[in-house]
Amino acid sequence: MDIAYSFVFLCSLGSLFIFRKVAKRIGLVDKPNERKHHQGVIPLVGGISIFMTLCISFLMFLPINDNLTMFLGCGFVLVVIGALDDYYDISFKFRLVVQAAISLFMILQGGHSLHNLGYLMGNETLQLSPIVSGIITILGVIGAINAFNMVDGIDGLLGGLASVTFGALGFVFYTNGNHHLATFCFLFVTAMVPYILLNLGIPLGRRFKVFMGDAGSVLIGFSVVWLLIRGTQDQSIITFKPVTALWLIAIPLMDMATIMIRRMRKGQSPFKPDREHLHHICQRIGLSPTVSLLVICTSATIMAAIGIWSDLNGISESVMFISFLAVFTLYFLVISYIWRITTFIHHIFGQPARPLDNAKDCTADNINLEKTQTESDS
Repeated sequence: MDIAYSFVFLCSLGSLFIFRKVAKRIGLVDKPNERKHHQGVIPLVGGISIFMTLCISFLMFLPINDNLTMFLGCGFVLVVIGALDDYYDISFKFRLVVQAAISLFMILQGGHSLHNLGYLMGNETLQLSPIVSGIITILGVIGAINAFNMVDGIDGLLGGLASVTFGALGFVFYTNGNHHLATFCFLFVTAMVPYILLNLGIPLGRRFKVFMGDAGSVLIGFSVVWLLIRGTQDQSIITFKPVTALWLIAIPLMDMATIMIRRMRKGQSPFKPDREHLHHICQRIGLSPTVSLLVICTSATIMAAIGIWSDLNGISESVMFISFLAVFTLYFLVISYIWRITTFIHHIFGQPARPLDNAKDCTADNINLEKTQTESDS
């Protein structure tokens, strides 16, 4: 399989260079505005490149079956809608309708749904009725897609968090003998590596910078929830407990849930863009974008490792679930009082607190000389 990973890496890298030229000609680019503080126009082709690479590599190196065909078909629809959104800025309501339709297709045509939540409440499995299962599945798919879309805020973050999740999933699948889905995950990570490098300006600098775009974030979110459903619900390949899935996507999930709850408490739309995500908060504390990236990805790795360790060592699902709720509650409280916390931290170090909603990015002092280019916030 070494040739497969080499092929995927080179194909992804080559397609990025091709698509970035096309994107600049047709105007598929991200432009700076009051929320986007990068310099110049940046091609939004990361997701398109990764999907094209995966289509070719999956058909070449993985067994072709109905599930793979369904995944690629659903992924194609989502990538096209995402690319159109990048170009035309489509209404979020229309995007939600498409995501819900994809979820229904998965349920009705493929039989993939969240119907078994495991032993969350004791010694009996929590089985859902078909109607409730369908609703939960639709919400789960939409939630996962938008969770990864919302973390796409600083260079390397979406790719880094996605790599952590796919790497963890690949490890679990491999240790349980499901080499097919493990290869799926590892090929996905390999396809993302060239994008992550160019996105971070490695090694060619900012001149060849690319962004993932909504086409990429929706593809990643959908792929993650597809694998989570397959790994926890498919009777022929059940690999890990349903509650373990929460730990594998803990950081994107908690960030999305916290932000949406805070927006609704303010009487705002839960989909209203703002600058109160975890990566913004890290930068307000005074961390550089690079350090923020490392801190967040390390946190995600620790959370995934806890979930995998607990799963492999037979920790009770109810204990895992209560522990996750406790971590989320702590996370929510810290974020809710983050302004007081950051003010206290700045006071200790003798630095004035900087308002996050300032039109100039709260990290201007840190990045003015570097002129860091960051991806658009969701």
